[in-house]
Amino acid sequence: MTPEGFRKLALVLPEAEESAHMGHPDFRVRGKIFATLGAPDASFGMVTLTPEQQEGFVDKWPKVFVPVKGGWGLRGATNVRLGAATPAALRPALEVAWRNVAPPALVRSASGEIPNKRPRARAPKT
Repeated sequence: MTPEGFRKLALVLPEAEESAHMGHPDFRVRGKIFATLGAPDASFGMVTLTPEQQEGFVDKWPKVFVPVKGGWGLRGATNVRLGAATPAALRPALEVAWRNVAPPALVRSASGEIPNKRPRARAPKT
């Protein structure tokens, strides 16, 4: 996956817009960030997930998704290794991240445009 491929997948989501934050591109819906590019470096993207969603994506695609270091990662911020990412892995993560920050009315109105698929969090291994 290239940064341009990431950008194209993010911008097809309803009302998604590209902006910038802290010197790198971000993707927003009605002003709220759901994804970014270029942090910690140009080989990464980031999606805004919940900790449970993050666990599901990391479990399913461990070569693609990794928690952001520190507190942001504990809250669900998830790095995307662009070199390992495929549309099949990235598209659902972007859709979930978009749903997490989009206003509920917009999510409902876009329900026909975005599949209602969320990764299931697995029970911790004991």
